[in-house]
Amino acid sequence: MAEAINEIEGYLLWEAEKERARVRAEEFCARLPWLTTAQREDVVRHYRADQREQSRAYLERVAARSAELRTAYEDAYRALRRRTVAAVLGAAVPVLFVLAVLSLTGSAPAAP
Repeated sequence: MAEAINEIEGYLLWEAEKERARVRAEEFCARLPWLTTAQREDVVRHYRADQREQSRAYLERVAARSAELRTAYEDAYRALRRRTVAAVLGAAVPVLFVLAVLSLTGSAPAAP
C-alpha cells in the first residue's frame, strides 16, 4: 500500500513539474514577441525539455539524499535503542539480584 502511495505521489509530483516547465516556457517566449509561430514552438519545446531534465536531476538528488538520511536516522535509532535497553538492564539486574538474595535469606528490607 505504501509503495502504491509513493508511486502516485511521484506521478503527481512529476506532472506538476511538467506543468511548471510548460508555464515557464510560455512565459519565456512571451518576452520574445518577434518569434514566428514555428520558432516559438521550437523554443517552447527545447525550454520544456531543459526544464524537465533539470527537474529530473534535482528530484533524483533529493531522493538520493532522502535515502541517505533515512539510513542515518535508522542507524541512530538502533544505537539509541541498544543503549536504552542496556541502561535498563544495567539498572534492573542489580535490583533483581538484591531481591533474589533477600528472598533466599528470608529477610525483607526495613520499612522507612
